[in-house]
Order: sequence, then C-alpha cells, then structure tokens
Amino acid sequence: MADGFELFTDRSVVAMRVNGELKDLATTVTDTDVVEPVAIDSPDGLAILRHSTAHVLAQAVQKVNPDAKLGIGPPVTDGFYYDFDVAEPFTPDDLKALDKEMARIVRSGQRFVRRVVSDDEARAELADEPYKLELIGLKGHATGTEQFEESESVEVGGSELTIYDNVDPKTGEVAWKDLCRGPHLPSTRMIGNGWALMRVAAAYWRGSEKNPQLQRIYGTAWPTKDELREYQHRLEEAARRDHRKLGAELDLFSFPEEIGSGLPVFHPKGGVIKREMEDYVRRRHIEEGFQYVSTPHITKSHVFELSGHLPYYKDTMFPPMELENSEYYLKAMNCPMQNLIYRSRGRSYRDLPLRFFEFGTVYRYEKSGVVQGLTRVRGLTQDDSHSYVTPEQAPAEIEHLLNFVLGLLRDFGLEDFYLELSTRDDASDKFKGSDEQWEIATNVLREVAERSGLELVPDPGGAAFYGPKISVQARDAIGRTWQMSTIQYDFNQPEGFGLQYTAADGTHQQPVMIHSAKFGSIERFFGVLTEHYAGAFPVWLAPVQVVGIPVADEYAPYLGGILTQLAGAGVRTELDTSDDRMQKKIRTHTTQKVPIQLIAGENDRTGETVSFRFRDGTQENGVSIAEAERRILDAVADRRQVTTRDDLFA
Repeated sequence: MADGFELFTDRSVVAMRVNGELKDLATTVTDTDVVEPVAIDSPDGLAILRHSTAHVLAQAVQKVNPDAKLGIGPPVTDGFYYDFDVAEPFTPDDLKALDKEMARIVRSGQRFVRRVVSDDEARAELADEPYKLELIGLKGHATGTEQFEESESVEVGGSELTIYDNVDPKTGEVAWKDLCRGPHLPSTRMIGNGWALMRVAAAYWRGSEKNPQLQRIYGTAWPTKDELREYQHRLEEAARRDHRKLGAELDLFSFPEEIGSGLPVFHPKGGVIKREMEDYVRRRHIEEGFQYVSTPHITKSHVFELSGHLPYYKDTMFPPMELENSEYYLKAMNCPMQNLIYRSRGRSYRDLPLRFFEFGTVYRYEKSGVVQGLTRVRGLTQDDSHSYVTPEQAPAEIEHLLNFVLGLLRDFGLEDFYLELSTRDDASDKFKGSDEQWEIATNVLREVAERSGLELVPDPGGAAFYGPKISVQARDAIGRTWQMSTIQYDFNQPEGFGLQYTAADGTHQQPVMIHSAKFGSIERFFGVLTEHYAGAFPVWLAPVQVVGIPVADEYAPYLGGILTQLAGAGVRTELDTSDDRMQKKIRTHTTQKVPIQLIAGENDRTGETVSFRFRDGTQENGVSIAEAERRILDAVADRRQVTTRDDLFA
C-alpha cells in the first residue's frame, strides 16, 4: 500500500492514472493496481493545472466579493474559465484585484484535499450556492441518472459526489471549498507563475438563453512563465492576423448591421479573391470528373424529411415559411436536392461513379454568441460535391476524394495536415442505420485514412446522423488547427430517397453516397487563408497583383503602357496617379500588401526597363519590360508567394 507521493518523487508529476482513471497523488494504491504518472506538461497534466487554477480564481472572487455565486469552472483548450453570478459585471480593476489575490493564494501553498460526500451533505454545505445545488440535483446521485454536459462533468461527473477543500498548510483550516470531481494539483504552489487572467464575457448558465446570464472570466495557465509568454506571443500574432481586422483594413468584406448577424458582403477586392477561389476549385472539380449542377435556395420541408435532416437539424435551420399551404425552408444543406437530380432518371452501374458538384449557398441559424467573422456565419457557400457509387467503388472513390482535397489545399498554400475520423456514439439514438452499415462505412474510411500516411485522430460521437466522416485538419502559418474539408460516407439518404441503379445482373441496387466539401465553405476558407497569409496573399489571389508608381507625373504614361500590356495578359493592375509623394505611395501599397510594385523614372523610360519593389522593401532595378512581364506571369501561373526580391529573381 502506498500513495502517489511515495511512488513518484519527480516534481513534474502532478497526478496519476490508476487502472486507467485519473487520481490525485494522495490516493492510496495497492500492488495489484496499474499506476502511471501524469506529468504537468502532458495533456492530462495541463488540464489538471488549469482546473486547479480555476479553483483559485473562484476562491479569489469570493474573497473579493463574498456575495458572488459559483457556476462552473472547467479547463478548456489553452486555459480555463469560471462562471459567476454577480450583481455588477467585472471591470479591469476587478481583474487586477483578483490577480493579486490569486497570487497570494498560490504562494500560500494551500493543499487540494478530496472529500466524498452524500447528496444531502453536499446540499447542506453548499446551501448558499444555487447553481451547485442544481448540479447536485442533475447528478441524481440517488437515482443514477446523469443529465449534465461535458463542461459540467468536472463538477459532478464521477461515480461519487466529492468536494475539494483548499486547506491552509499552516493551520489545517479549510480556506475554501468547491463541488468537484477532480483530480487536482497537490498544492496551489505548484501553479507557479505561468498563469494569467485574460478576459471577461457574458455566458448563460448551462448554455441556455432561458437561464440567467452569468459573468465568465477566462484565464490561461502553463507550467512555466516562459510557456505563458510564448502563448501570449501567439495570441498577439493571432490578433495581428485576425481576418476581421484585416478584412476592414484591406477593404475585403464587411458585416452590415442592416443585413443581419453572420451575413457577410464581399467588397470588390474581396470579390476578386472569392472569384479566383471559386474559378479554381470549379475547374479542378471538372478535371476530377465532377459535373456542375445548381439547386435553389429554398425548398419544401418534405425534402428535408426524406433526407432525415428534419427533425435532427431543425434547431439550426431558419424558421419555416408558409407558402401556398406548404412549409418551405431556406436550405441548410445541398445534398437532398442533389439526390433529386440523381433520382430524376434511371441510373445504371455503368454511370457510376456519378459525381455532382455545386457552389450551393446554405443558411444556418447559428446562435448569436457563436457567430464569428467569416469562420462562423449564417449564410455560407459550400463547394459541395456528392459521389454516387456502388459499395465496391466506395473505397477507391474516398481515396480519390482525399487525394483531391489534399492537393487542392496544398495549391492554396496549406501543407501541414492530419485527419480526424468521426464515428457514432453507440449510446446515442440520433444515429441512423444498422450496426453492420456503420461498421462497414467506418472501416472503409479508416483504411483509406491510414493508407494516406497522415496522422489519424479518433473523434468518437462526432459523426453526422447519416454516417461517419473523415475531416482534414490543417495547421496554418502560426500552428493553429482549422477543420477544413470533410468526406462523409452516407448509406441513409440513398435509402430515404429511394435511390437505385441497375446492376450488371439486372437487379436494382442502392448506391452509396459520398459527401465532400473541399473548402468546407468559401467564407470560412477565405477567413482561414486571410489569417494564414496575414492578408499578404500569393500573387495569383491578390486583389491587385501589380501597382505602378511613377517617380514623377511625367513617367505615368510610360508606366501606364506597361501596366496596360500586363492587364492584357490577365494581370490585375493599378496605376497610382494620386497627388501623394512617391514614398507615401510606396508605404500605402505596402500597407495594402500589394505583392509587386513597379516603379519607373527617367532611367527606366530611357532604357525601356522597369524597377521592382517588394513587400519587404527589397528591389530589383532596370528589368526589361519583356522579362518583367515573363516573371510576373510565371509567378501567377505557379501560384507563388512573392514577398521578397528572391521570390521572383532568385
């Protein structure tokens, strides 16, 4: 018999797994238990560090404001939050006071001590905490029912109800306590100085607009101060790249309040980028054997009943409209209508694979709290394709789609990927189809994903109701992960729509339907690319590819002639004839992230040459007009990123 402190003397070990279950180091284990250390810099260790820091935050809040009522305080990606019911919203001065009190608690080295309690004991101890009492009721400890969300499971998600006491190491007195399943760090001192409070937001209790609105304080915690600084630097870089900020600065898009939340409009410069994206992906689809189709923006509800989206997705669809004694919906997905195209005539096995593709604009009622720039909108255009195949063709078609997706993303400058396999939750009743159908579909996707050589991460429970999916996760220039393309195996919708093909033996068989969106949505991909490139797009995507800056007005006609020649070859050009001085023009277009500036003065006019200036300030002077045109056209054709002289003249 021993506890974790005896087993692990390494100070980086903050908890342990006992027979696969996370436990405090104070837990006693036997010789028959399988025990593994949990280091503070491991995923589990970081979650424990952040959860413990959330407790310290809550203790500090109730020290500064004794009337504050506690919500929940789970760890989240890169940090934690805690929700509070307070009379007045937290102010920046409040956060400073909390920061100071938290530092005191951390230095005091309070011990986190776990204590098992009954429901009645918990209610008695937390009688002044209404939100905790609600969680105790949801736990249903006496009945065994569990109705809480994942974020609430940090409070009451274990097999027994527990309270964690923060115990003063000098006096042994309980300084504070909270309902919690744990585990926690042995001591607040182990939190160290790698933490910070980040921001305050409003949040509804348990995520429902019907419940009280609480104040949520977000924070972050890392094993060391250096790691905290690195994280803060990443946040600063992310803020610099924020597509919403760049969209305004570069005049790409906006979100007029008059139109409504989550409904972007693209300005002329943004429209150029969007058109280039669409033209390229349309051409690539056709090259890959897809046929372009088009479907309307509105449909009768029966179509979504056939597909199964009603009732599953009703809450994320805009309310129905009553027209001519029928219920109509704005379409939230394109696949049901493409099924009707398939069903419009008889199909033979010789027609398969049959591949349809469209730029389909769909409308989804995202809650206002989750709408964010272009990456989470209510009106979005998908580069949506559906392949209809025989079951035997499904593996090859999925492999074809995955290679297509990866190649397309690489063409747009994304290179670092991993795959996620989303499967059903066997305990949920939302997933349609037999066990055998799900097993076949999941195995096909898994085998294709494994053959790709990319890392494959499981996502249990993340499948659509109609079948499992692979999603391509792409890392951007600063290492953030974005879900991009999806490939979904669907055996349900073909059945719902009665889709058939005539097999070689003359029998009627049901095809498999493979859904795929290469960008996910045009809007989201636009936002991701804007942040990936920090607004400095490759030449082929740049709204203005070349700007002409004459040294003086007298050289404008000469430079204008060169730009006209480039425009005739398909290059997007502008000639700056404003009254600004040349250096200000250079600064303006550098700020606007134009990839190539052409400058001409007397020497250029006399020698029939032109000078190049690039985003980083480097130059190449005295380039012949013919060579200048060739190099620019090559950069466009090669989809090259041009930032420095060497990108064009190396």
